[in-house]
Amino acid sequence: MRSTFHGLEVAKRGMFTQQSAIYVTGHNIANANTPDFSRQRVNFNQTEPYPAASMNRPNIPGQMGTGVEAGSIQRIRDSFLDYQYRNESTKSGYWSTRLDAISRMEDVMNEPTEFGLAKAMTQFWESLQDLSVSPENEGARAAVRQRGIAVAESFNYLHSSLTQIREDLGQQIKTGLLDVNSILRQISELNDQIKAIEPNGYLPNDLYDRRDALVDELSKYVQVKVDKQPTGGNALPIAEGIYKISIVDSTGAAIEVVSSTGYKTLSIDPSISGDPTNPNGYVRNVVLSDGTTIAPNDFANGKIKALIEAYGYGSTPTSVVGYYPDMLNKLDQMAYSFAEMFNAQHRAGYGLDNSTGLDFFSVGSVSGAAGAIQVSINDLSKIAASTALNEPGNGENALNLSKIKDLLITSGTVTISGSPVSVPIQGGTIQTFYEGFIGQIGVDGQQAQRMKVNADTLAKSVNENRQSVSSVSLDEEMTNLVKFQHAYSAAARMITVVDEMLDKIINGMGRVGI
Repeated sequence: MRSTFHGLEVAKRGMFTQQSAIYVTGHNIANANTPDFSRQRVNFNQTEPYPAASMNRPNIPGQMGTGVEAGSIQRIRDSFLDYQYRNESTKSGYWSTRLDAISRMEDVMNEPTEFGLAKAMTQFWESLQDLSVSPENEGARAAVRQRGIAVAESFNYLHSSLTQIREDLGQQIKTGLLDVNSILRQISELNDQIKAIEPNGYLPNDLYDRRDALVDELSKYVQVKVDKQPTGGNALPIAEGIYKISIVDSTGAAIEVVSSTGYKTLSIDPSISGDPTNPNGYVRNVVLSDGTTIAPNDFANGKIKALIEAYGYGSTPTSVVGYYPDMLNKLDQMAYSFAEMFNAQHRAGYGLDNSTGLDFFSVGSVSGAAGAIQVSINDLSKIAASTALNEPGNGENALNLSKIKDLLITSGTVTISGSPVSVPIQGGTIQTFYEGFIGQIGVDGQQAQRMKVNADTLAKSVNENRQSVSSVSLDEEMTNLVKFQHAYSAAARMITVVDEMLDKIINGMGRVGI
């Protein structure tokens, strides 16, 4: 026989469950503008029917439902969209950082403008042509020296500015790895909190949201892989467990950095600064706290990879490659080649005082030439404008000097005044060499801009899809609120109906003849 109070219990469960749904809806509405919040829902479960299948069950027509209960409160999240977003975020982080590094280089090189190295050299060649017309004119000689100083200072400025930006990039690598280590530590701490809660049968949705937000942030720096590990105990089947985080390299291999037992930190080998064995700075490897190493070119994508590529990496200080080291090396090659070729022609001429064999520029070695080049002649009479002794009106050597920019270099050798001169530039002319790497900067900048826009667009598109699933829609929540309120009211009305039925039984039966 069914219980007289069966209907009251069914209605009571309905009221309590709908009340829970109303509270969760209110929580969603309250967090509509909270960053990284995923909307939540109550999973309604039917309670066990009556009677249970057994030998001594009551003999009634069939099982009757006993109502509803709130099985769990679950956040709404699509893990596949998370995976897509993090992949696109990693690409966006790489191209954004690369574009920033190239843009800073473009700002320093400042070409083509009236204030770049090309303009300074053009004015220098023009001053030499003027000198060839008036080789005895002191003003023309002073102009040549001043224009030469301007060229040297332009090289010096480019070298020092690019070096400073490169040092800044080195600090950004250190800061970036500190950020990565902080994120890994926080994820590990959240894992510890989650594995203390889940075995009790609860879903720590707020902790899940905070952890996913950290993984999203981490994906900007490196490409990550997330594996879920159950926490055991009485954890619900839909519990997300702890996150095992791995860095994915360019081959697809996963290097674990967060596990159930803790996390690993990342550092640079050798140090970016303060290392006497690394005066010029370079990155050999990224080292994990357990000794595992990741070669710079093994990173798949992300900010760290872009920063290292811009700063420079290699196995030894003499094998460093990278965007800024390459540019500094090209400037050094150009400054050294320019100075050596100009000096070779200058040594072949004669000054007003018949001096000869003198260098116009001092430059040192190829390495660091752009930072070291300077004009070494202070006496204007020693500028070798003439090709012959005792011919102060002869300006042919000045004209030859003005043509240095057009001399063709073949396999690192150029012939000047009948003698071969070895230079680090392997082909073309000084002018085409400069135009070549300036043009390459422009091409690289355009590519980085294009790829950044593409990556940002894809990341934005995936994030919009993700938000359409996880974010709070006030219209939808208001609809749910009305729905749950009506269900609550109906359950309450059922209690009233059952109460009236019981009142008839208790107070209206057994009163015959009264």
